[in-house]
Amino acid sequence: MNPTEMYELLRQLTTPVVAITSRRGDKRNGMIVDGAIRASIVPDIPRVAVFIHKFNFSHDLIFETGCFAVHILHRDQLDLVWKLGFVSGREKDKLADVPHRLGPFGCPLLSDCYAFFECRVINAMDTGSSTFFLGEAGEVGRGPGRELLTPAHLRDNVPAEWRAPYLKNLAAAQATARERSRDIRALVWRGLASPGR
Repeated sequence: MNPTEMYELLRQLTTPVVAITSRRGDKRNGMIVDGAIRASIVPDIPRVAVFIHKFNFSHDLIFETGCFAVHILHRDQLDLVWKLGFVSGREKDKLADVPHRLGPFGCPLLSDCYAFFECRVINAMDTGSSTFFLGEAGEVGRGPGRELLTPAHLRDNVPAEWRAPYLKNLAAAQATARERSRDIRALVWRGLASPGR
């Protein structure tokens, strides 16, 4: 099977489109991923796992603070995908005009979403090009959205002017991930010595 066919099959394993937010001091950020999963079947132990590529600014913020928030997006949030997914947080404050509040752990919680989970990292695993963060949710809430934004819906409804920047960003991300994917190192999460933000 060729790599393109394999990638199309792997795409079937994605989750709804989510926004991940994080904050360190006065630096806040948001990004778009489709790699967040439920990591517990116990109702009173809500856990979420996310894969964050090491080249993303959010990776550094999450790794340094041990906190992140996952927001399941709804179908009316295509504009948010553009704001959070097509530019780096190193270049601008992507949340400057996105309504939000800070949660108990200090992460930005978006006012508009389907649902959100603010988490503390309780474990992590190196995957080479990314880190798999396991978080336990301390704050969980429901937003006003009703229909989930799925990757398939996003691909089918993405505006034509987004396609070229999307493909360019995807190719750059895949090239960087290809270089780093085989360099997996043992990682033991011991929490944070001083969880200041």
